[in-house]
Amino acid sequence: MAKAHVKKGDEVVVIAGTERGKRGKIISVFPTSQRVIVEGVKMIKKHVRKNRQNPQGAIIEREGTIHLSNVVLASRFDARAARRGAPQAS
Repeated sequence: MAKAHVKKGDEVVVIAGTERGKRGKIISVFPTSQRVIVEGVKMIKKHVRKNRQNPQGAIIEREGTIHLSNVVLASRFDARAARRGAPQAS
């Protein structure tokens, strides 16, 4: 188990995968599985069974996990982009 290069609250940019180029804040880090949850990135739909809180049942949209290797700190990403002379990520 390697140490994560990011921590909760850090601003990151997704550098690989279907969500490439998106920015967000880290909500939580799972070091054992080497995954993170980034705010507003990789939204998934979770079907919730009916219960006391949801008498009807529901489909909840929430963030999925992303592998640590697919995110980089926003400050590091911006510095790298500035060196290359590339436009800023949105």
